[in-house]
Amino acid sequence: MTSNNNTTTTTTDSSSASKKTPKKTNLLDPNSIKHLLDETVTEIVTSRGYKEDVRLSNVKLLIGSIIIIIALIAQFYPKKFPQNKDVLIGCIILYIIFNILLQVIIHTKEKNAILFTHPPAGSFKSTGLVVSSKLPKFSDMYTLSISSSDTKSICAGKPVQLTKSVTQWFTKDGILAEGLFWKDVNGLINKYTGESNKSKLLQHT
Repeated sequence: MTSNNNTTTTTTDSSSASKKTPKKTNLLDPNSIKHLLDETVTEIVTSRGYKEDVRLSNVKLLIGSIIIIIALIAQFYPKKFPQNKDVLIGCIILYIIFNILLQVIIHTKEKNAILFTHPPAGSFKSTGLVVSSKLPKFSDMYTLSISSSDTKSICAGKPVQLTKSVTQWFTKDGILAEGLFWKDVNGLINKYTGESNKSKLLQHT
């Protein structure tokens, strides 16, 4: 009976894995390729116990909401021009200020980052991660970088980077070879955390 149960479980796992919808993209659209790879990277990193840090995203959403409110006030203020002149001038100034602030955050804090994380739960020897990616126009070379979210911490790891042609992760039909991609991304995470070096030392020991 036990053997039959194990066989049934294995069959169920195999069938559920085979039913998983493959990730597909348009190979002629670099933005679509990058979006799919970035989403998968986020999935891989969070599966390693790194919870997403959404504080910066929340700040951007707050500033964006303020910008929308300012625009609505300028548009629907009950008085007409020129009675609303001072309000319009104030709205224009505030609109410019908050837009500049948003751009400063994007270009100085966010840059090419696709994911900010907290340290793994229960970990006292690591920091959160900043995961960044680039796929330049007219290029098939995808660059993935991992660095510490707190570079001044004594627990901060040395930044690591992986650059590879996207053609090595996709079939000619645009289907992502998830096994290969997961292996490369996990390898980069291990390189950052030093797990690959630890395993080598254990093997030599």
